[in-house]
Amino acid sequence: MKEIIKVSNLKFHYDGQYILRGIDLSINAGDFVALVGSNGAGKSTLLKLILGELSPKAGLVRIMGTDPREFDKWYRVGYVPQMGSQPLSGFPASVEEVVMANLFSRIGLLRFPKREHKERTKEALRLVGMLEHSRELVGNLSGGQQQRVLLARALVNDPDILLLDEPTTGVDEETADSFYKLIKKLNEDSKITILMVTHDIDRASKYISRAFCLEKGTVVELTKDEIKKELDHKHKHPEIDEGDENSGDF
Repeated sequence: MKEIIKVSNLKFHYDGQYILRGIDLSINAGDFVALVGSNGAGKSTLLKLILGELSPKAGLVRIMGTDPREFDKWYRVGYVPQMGSQPLSGFPASVEEVVMANLFSRIGLLRFPKREHKERTKEALRLVGMLEHSRELVGNLSGGQQQRVLLARALVNDPDILLLDEPTTGVDEETADSFYKLIKKLNEDSKITILMVTHDIDRASKYISRAFCLEKGTVVELTKDEIKKELDHKHKHPEIDEGDENSGDF
């Protein structure tokens, strides 16, 4: 299968404190992948490296075969951040405006959206079940509805890859289940490759095709049986020689 995301021997630290110590990860077209791990393990950091927001200290990251720092087709990548990193309460814009804003590169500076842009926006909102709310202020919506708006914003460019960072944090169980079913349908019907950071491995395991656990700066892929062990945190991670971090290869 076609490899969409590749991470090889990736190392990264903040001010000398290593977060990632040798990450190897390969995601293929059509995969629905969950990335799990404890708080502070580096899951969001890994996403930022894939998005090119951070640069590796060693190793490589490739997205569709290209270094993220040189990648120029970001319209093919949809990103849904954690709700807390993009607060929408009181935000003075309509649902439609928030979603259409992600078409800025297509619309152009100081230009009005064309019919095709409006149709793309409607289709994205239809996909997530929010079309009837298109004229409402996004700040007046519930947390679950706001998360669907952010998903529509990520989908409006018809991406090949969808990256989600804790997409169901702060929503109730019914809303979380509904959200998982929605992105599973997108994975199956639209063939979108999905990489999702989540703490909810129990719920996610019902929908995903693969799971990786990030702990102690390393990643291991979990089998279905190991996912059950993950709930009790009984799986094993490779031991890292602390001396390798100062080997001078950066």
